[in-house]
Amino acid sequence: MTDVIAGGLWGVLATPFDDHLDIDLESLRNEVASFAEDGCGGLVALGVFGEAASLRPDEADAVAQTVAAATDLPYVLGLSERDPDAVVVQAQRLLGAVSRPPVALMAQIGDADPAVSAEAMRRLYDGTGIGVLVQDYPVVSGIRVTDEQVVELVRACPFAVGVKSETPPTSVAIAHLAPRLDVPVFGGLGGVGLLDELAAGSAGAMTGFSHPAALAAVLRAHRDGGFRAAREAWAPWLPLANFEGQLRVGLAIRKELLRRRGVIACARVRPPATPLPASLVPLLEQHLSSLPANQSAPR
Repeated sequence: MTDVIAGGLWGVLATPFDDHLDIDLESLRNEVASFAEDGCGGLVALGVFGEAASLRPDEADAVAQTVAAATDLPYVLGLSERDPDAVVVQAQRLLGAVSRPPVALMAQIGDADPAVSAEAMRRLYDGTGIGVLVQDYPVVSGIRVTDEQVVELVRACPFAVGVKSETPPTSVAIAHLAPRLDVPVFGGLGGVGLLDELAAGSAGAMTGFSHPAALAAVLRAHRDGGFRAAREAWAPWLPLANFEGQLRVGLAIRKELLRRRGVIACARVRPPATPLPASLVPLLEQHLSSLPANQSAPR
């Protein structure tokens, strides 16, 4: 059995592009350093927020290698392929590109039958030797399973190192999964449900947010003072997290906020992602002006 991944804050990285929609690796290195400074204990590259499905294989390889080389933090690589054979090929290619291996490969549940999904993940593990982070994300995968089916799947995968549960309501799913599994369970979806997820037994936060230090502060507050302290820490930031979490435009909003923080140089997104609508810019600026002093999260 492989070692489970650590709890805490795992920051999901955006893939920065320049004005011509080419990958900006210098901005990616800066983003890695910024997330580490903001308190992330681990990083996730090539996730949905990383626009992995829009990248050519050589671009995805470059992202993986840049993240691996830019930090000593543990990192996870997402897999965008869906066919079981293609997933193994993609994973092997990415692993061949990096200077040090990831602690896990993140794979979405690919079939409503837990036995079929478990077999696909077994093939991934056998083909790479890397533990699998199971992601339940029906909005993207199109696969809907019950919480008990997720339990069945993970129990059938002794190489599973964690679960990223993104089926709303996430707190209900986590409350079911956490006491029944021997691996950590994380929420996602931009941290909108973070307080309830922590109360339900989440191991931390594994998500993208324009101000990761705010997430780190919430986790510290929850550890030291429980729900009430975590709620107080998250309250000033939750409207922004909700604004970022909007369907279709959330990625563009978050990248623009990262740009305004100086973390990345350009906020452009690739199709099929939706660019930031001009009508939302005044609202974005109002959210920024309402943040705690200096628009920075506590460290």
